Amino acid sequence: MTPRTSESPARPWWRAPSRWSMARQLLVLQAALVGLLVVVGATLAFLDARRAVDDGATGTVTAVAASIAAAPDVRAALAAPDPSRVLQPYAERVRHDTGVDFITIMSPAGIRYTHPDPARIGQRFIGNTAPALAGRPFTETYTGTLGPSVRTVVPVFGDGHRVVALVAAGITVRAISAELRGRLASLVAVAAAVLAAGVAGSSLVAARLRRQTRGVAPGELREMFEYHEAILHAVREGLLLLDRAGRVVLCNDAARELLGLAADPRGRPAAELGLPDELAAALASADPRADEIHIGDTRVLVVNTAPVRSRDRAMGNVVTLRDHTELQALTGELDSVRGFAESLRSQAHEAANRLHAVVSLVELGRPDQAVAFATAELESAQRLTDRVVGSVSEPVLAALLLGKSAEAAERGVDLVVSEDTAVEGGVPARDLVTILGNLIDNAVDAAIEGAARRPPRVTVSARAQDGDLVLVVADSGPGVDPRTVPDMFRRGWTTKSSGGPAGHGLGLALVGQAVRRGGGEITVGGGPGAVFTVRLPLDAR
Repeated sequence: MTPRTSESPARPWWRAPSRWSMARQLLVLQAALVGLLVVVGATLAFLDARRAVDDGATGTVTAVAASIAAAPDVRAALAAPDPSRVLQPYAERVRHDTGVDFITIMSPAGIRYTHPDPARIGQRFIGNTAPALAGRPFTETYTGTLGPSVRTVVPVFGDGHRVVALVAAGITVRAISAELRGRLASLVAVAAAVLAAGVAGSSLVAARLRRQTRGVAPGELREMFEYHEAILHAVREGLLLLDRAGRVVLCNDAARELLGLAADPRGRPAAELGLPDELAAALASADPRADEIHIGDTRVLVVNTAPVRSRDRAMGNVVTLRDHTELQALTGELDSVRGFAESLRSQAHEAANRLHAVVSLVELGRPDQAVAFATAELESAQRLTDRVVGSVSEPVLAALLLGKSAEAAERGVDLVVSEDTAVEGGVPARDLVTILGNLIDNAVDAAIEGAARRPPRVTVSARAQDGDLVLVVADSGPGVDPRTVPDMFRRGWTTKSSGGPAGHGLGLALVGQAVRRGGGEITVGGGPGAVFTVRLPLDAR
């Protein structure tokens, strides 16, 4: 921390130090809030207790005074020559039974007939009596001979509803305060227990929060969150976090774009995102995946997954996605170029063999046969070249067909480009190379596999029909099982013994992706072998 200089502004006393962790700040805030609530609650409880004590005292003295004023024995004693002789014992007995501090029965003039201190009998009552003389009971707090007290004065009525005496019953404020102090002790004990429980609960919550936030201060948490958001939106790789149930917890913009998700997938299981089954299973798999290639409708993705663990407890998966589409396309083009080079090598090898044959015929003194042989070979190669170049305006596709033809010939397969083949453009050359290149490769392999039953042959046709480019690749191989057609264009499907993701099973998946990307369709039929028919809209770009 930077030391505070004389010019640094002092932090206000009410502000927590900036380096306090969130847990500590929450503890202080909760403790202060609990303390405030306890103080307010205790104050309200004290005021309520005080009001209850006062109301109880008022009710007691009022009931005592009213009952004495209504007693027939009291009226009879007032008519006697010495009312105090009867009334004083009666009043003291009632006072002890009811717990009031004094009961004073007096004449309308205020001369006492009874008093807790017998020496004060016969003296004038200290206090107000006017409302009672008017026939109305009343209650007041007044300082008399016993000190401040809450008293009620009630009139005693005789014949003709005439006031013949007054009865005053009271409880001293000192006695009321003593009762209130007794209640206050229990109130303070309850408030202290509540405060202790609140602080203990706040401490437990703060300790849990400290474990979850690792003691990070709020400012650092804010910065971490801002960096987290910036990184998520800035990285070009897709990033997904899934919980143990396979639900998406976090998904950045790149992942949504790569997976083609229109809405925010957070909270949804990976199986419900509309992804291919293999990709959805890979995202939620408990086993780590490294550089696994998955082919979607329009993209080729490289998927890496790793389980997330905390204290040896599985928490879910972290998934990274990389777009492999362009690289896969470049790899396909490189394979095509490599195939072209191999075809040129094959053609060079064949040309050398033919040249040796021509030279040998000349040396044997048969120049006419040498010229005929050379002319026939040249015409055959030229016819294929002229037909392909004349019917296919796309140079890359023309080169592909010529290269595949030479490669097939070297492998003993007759590759025939149909007479009605005509491609004038309208479909991206890259997609055509992907589709035809992989279909021809598979057809050549199938034709070789069925060579024991019929001569190996592959027929290729490409023509415009009803606004679509129709590509047909047929082979003389053993054909395909119709039950396997739905799975043929999924990654990893193959009939080769060395298949699998690392070997085969990718070509047809790339074909299916290119067809879907171009908005077309592909069907698989039977003939002598297998017939693959692809329809692509000519305006697809």
